[in-house]
Amino acid sequence: MRLTNWAANYVDERTSMSGFVRELGRKIFPDHWSFMLGEVALYSFVVILISGTFLTFFFQPSMAVVTYDGSYAPLKGIQMSAAMSSTLNISFDIRGGLLLRQVHHWAALLFVAAIGLHMLRIYFTGAFRKPRELNWLIGFVLFVLALAEGFTGYSLPDDLLSGNGLRIIDGMIKGVPVVGTWISYLLFGGEVPGTAIVGRLYSLHILLLPAILVVALGLHMVLLIVNKHTQFAGPGRTEGNVIGVPIMPVFAAKAGGFFFIIFGVIMLTASFVTINPIWLYGPYDPSPISAGTQPDWYIGFADGALRLIPPGWEFMIGPYTVSMNILVPILVLLVFLVLVALYPFFEAWVTGDKREHHMADRPRNAPTRTAIGAAGVTFYAALWAAASSDLIATHFGLTIEGVIHAIQFATIAGPFIAYFVTKRICIGLQKKDREIALHGYESGRIVRLPGGEYVEVHEQLSDYERWKLVSFDDYAPIMLRPDKQGRITARARFRARMSRWFFEYRIAPVSRTEIEASSHGSH
Repeated sequence: MRLTNWAANYVDERTSMSGFVRELGRKIFPDHWSFMLGEVALYSFVVILISGTFLTFFFQPSMAVVTYDGSYAPLKGIQMSAAMSSTLNISFDIRGGLLLRQVHHWAALLFVAAIGLHMLRIYFTGAFRKPRELNWLIGFVLFVLALAEGFTGYSLPDDLLSGNGLRIIDGMIKGVPVVGTWISYLLFGGEVPGTAIVGRLYSLHILLLPAILVVALGLHMVLLIVNKHTQFAGPGRTEGNVIGVPIMPVFAAKAGGFFFIIFGVIMLTASFVTINPIWLYGPYDPSPISAGTQPDWYIGFADGALRLIPPGWEFMIGPYTVSMNILVPILVLLVFLVLVALYPFFEAWVTGDKREHHMADRPRNAPTRTAIGAAGVTFYAALWAAASSDLIATHFGLTIEGVIHAIQFATIAGPFIAYFVTKRICIGLQKKDREIALHGYESGRIVRLPGGEYVEVHEQLSDYERWKLVSFDDYAPIMLRPDKQGRITARARFRARMSRWFFEYRIAPVSRTEIEASSHGSH
């Protein structure tokens, strides 16, 4: 005990860390279940680092050709890359190797899924608004880095499945006019599979991308503490006044327990559910056609975009072939990702709202934002489904052409249908909330008034329930006004038009006067 106190005092006298720890311990974290999605992503990343460190001791990132002589009899004597051979050795000859490989893979899948769901929660509740726009961008960067980490790790074993994935990437790169061939040579070091690709992907996978991820996670956590959490409306909860539990000791204890729950679930899944059995695929060889193989779900949207392009979208410019069937999916996906990254700034520009927001919205109270999100999710889901078009056709006895045409329709028309349906649902829910806030819930009990009239008795809301229904801001479209020189510019007209579109058919929250009038009327 004396040694511990001496060490603590020694460190504190030289770093003044006690003040930082004391200030950090007073930070309050809300206890709503949706905030745990970010924790799932963080704890999954910790599991990835632990399991990945173990795997680096045994994996050989080399494309040198060797003859496999390990424990897996069906592949014995077959020539393959050292990367493939070492992966098989990890799976069958290293004690606990297969378990750790599967832990690593399942944790990676959970990491990407948790980040995606976390970003959806932030989007649909408006938690990206000022002062959290930068944190949204950092979260988006984390999501893209997670995709890159997953793809680079998925490609390392040099099995048939990962080799086909790399071949697709190489084809997309070579589809870029003029510079595509040079970029392909730079990455692969020659014809696919190349002699350097695994080593380069390995450096990206264990060094560069994790370093950027750790830095981005650190910045994300710092901004989270500086900007505070958002929270949902309720008694005593106002802008800047967070209701929850302090980090020390309550939240820290809960977080520690939650980490071991996540770790345990990943370990159980890895123990009982096989994933990426590379020994069934064998080493990469461009001659076999592996039917029914699919990319990992998080990268499937890119594969699906390639499948949806009609044939014949190629033409010549001089000696160069311009492959629009490759360039169009690349451009569409890049535009989609840029729109996702910059959406907070678009909404702030349209609304003209420069205030800080610490209260999370109910999705129904921002119908246009929610409808845009539903359209984006539908677009992503259609591309994702296209990546499994062959399996859909074979499992349901359909033609591959029919499946592709149906998904093409869903990709183009689906987002518009989702937008209009979602917006009407949100407005309908707002109208229902307004009616409940004014008149209460229908009780089903009919009474007769002294004058002979029959009416239904409504059950009135508590203050807390009414607060949840009426505590949201009402925004009006931006008025079109001349600038300092008395001119109305095209930019101002466009902004006013976008603002009218964003706030059309809005439902104003119930005012205190309306509640009091309704209360007197019911009495």
